[in-house]
Amino acid sequence: MMKKKLLSAVLGAAMAASLLTGCGGSESSQTEAPAADTKTEETAAADTAAKTEGAETETAGETASTGTGKVYYLNFKPEAAQQWEDLAAKYTEETGVEVSVQTAASGTYESTLKSEMAKSEAPTLFQVNGPVGLATWKDYCYDLSGSEVYAQLKSDDFALKDGDEVKGIAYVVETYGIIYNADILNDYFTKDYAVVKSVDEINSFDSLKAVADSIQENADDLGVKGAFTSAGMDSSSDWRFKTHLANLPIYYEYQADGIGSTEAIKGTYLENYKNIWDLYITDSVCAPSLLSSKTGEDATAEFALGEAVFYQNGTWAYTDLSDNGMADESLGMLPIYIGAEGEENQGLCTGSENYWCVNKNASAEDIQATLDFLNWCVTSYDGCDTLAYTMGFVCPFKEFDNYPAANPLVNIANDYVSSGKTSVAWTFTTMPSENWKNVLGSALLEYAQGTGDWAAVETAFVDGWASEYAAANN
Repeated sequence: MMKKKLLSAVLGAAMAASLLTGCGGSESSQTEAPAADTKTEETAAADTAAKTEGAETETAGETASTGTGKVYYLNFKPEAAQQWEDLAAKYTEETGVEVSVQTAASGTYESTLKSEMAKSEAPTLFQVNGPVGLATWKDYCYDLSGSEVYAQLKSDDFALKDGDEVKGIAYVVETYGIIYNADILNDYFTKDYAVVKSVDEINSFDSLKAVADSIQENADDLGVKGAFTSAGMDSSSDWRFKTHLANLPIYYEYQADGIGSTEAIKGTYLENYKNIWDLYITDSVCAPSLLSSKTGEDATAEFALGEAVFYQNGTWAYTDLSDNGMADESLGMLPIYIGAEGEENQGLCTGSENYWCVNKNASAEDIQATLDFLNWCVTSYDGCDTLAYTMGFVCPFKEFDNYPAANPLVNIANDYVSSGKTSVAWTFTTMPSENWKNVLGSALLEYAQGTGDWAAVETAFVDGWASEYAAANN
């Protein structure tokens, strides 16, 4: 579990940038990797230092020397595809080193990675989602312990290790919760029918439900269609509920049992999961029967247009909301409350499922070129500025202290940590497989539509976990 001390350091320092992208782009899953070649790992040579002048301050950057090596990055985030291509082109223009970027379609990263790794021109740079993903791909991962990019990491807690070897490095830290429209909520607080008079009074599932129910009952007076945006269950949106929302019952079970992973989830908090899911689909802008066709874009539009007050999503949603006309002061974020004991002290969900890995089976020249490119990304002005502001990442590297956050949702996340709230760790990285998520998502939709019952959700959650874990671990 991520400790509060670490979170405070990361969210106070590593959150030195704004967030644009999140888990919605695609999701890692665990499948059988193609057989790895046995090639000798080459030790990374020292990078050539170069100074690059920043927007306001001069910062030290690393520029790779030109050579015969090249970089092929299989990008995890479709929403950042163009930004990565632009950054790659800038690096090639500066160094002469070829950098190609291919982006997997939403929800297809693992299958795309498996396919690309079987080719003669395999990715030199790819990513895994955490310890479970690393278990599948660790035989392909170059040891980064002697690399410059690893030396730039703020904390070892953002390194994936296999023994003493560093197999992956987190490159973005993200936070999610229930984003709210402060303008509408503040208007609600002035009404005679308001059940609370301040957002500070919404600090539990019971208080969240009371407010949502009240808003739903008085939607016409408030000029909204519902309390929550649509809980769309197509592939552009279902990850918010089969992964991010499902994180909460897993997190609290792990907390209660004092563990960090399990081969057999018990489902201790599944009734809490049901309660928050019921709230999402009943106090909503649309009928539950419509959820199969509702998309992530629908939810974004509903929230930006002021049709709903609450929207479960993360700090990466800021740019979309801003581009749709929402002012910074109109945005707030609450924790996702599910009725767990002590949740009044709960903060937002913070973590990473984005770890860079370098393909150890690439040529020595390509490995070096890839290491040089990564170091340039996290030390040069062009790299840091692009990651921090164009892509909107919160990056856990030293240089990013010089890139203050422009995203109000990131600052809200900082405030929760500063006030002593306990951030919720991203335990969903321990989910046994992508298939587990998909079966759970189908069961959630069937339940919402009235074509299935909650028992099927429980079966998918508990029995599905045990069988998928067993399959993944033989």
